[in-house]
Amino acid sequence: MQCENIKRNMKNCNCTYPYDKKGVCCECVTYHRSMKELPACYFPKDAEKTYDRSIRYFVKLWNEGKI
Repeated sequence: MQCENIKRNMKNCNCTYPYDKKGVCCECVTYHRSMKELPACYFPKDAEKTYDRSIRYFVKLWNEGKI
C-alpha cells in the first residue's frame, strides 16, 4: 500500500516505538486493529511511552480524564 502523505503524517505521529509503519497511517491502523489495539496517536505522550496500546488502557485513561 502506498501513502503519499508520509511526511505530513509524521508531523502528527507521536509513536516512539521503532516501527516500519510510522507515517503510513492506513497500515498502522490496520496492524493495531488486528492486534485489538489502538495506534499511538490515540494516546497522550506520557501514556504512549508505556507501549500499552490496549483498548482497555485507552478506556482507563479516558475514564480518568487523561484523554
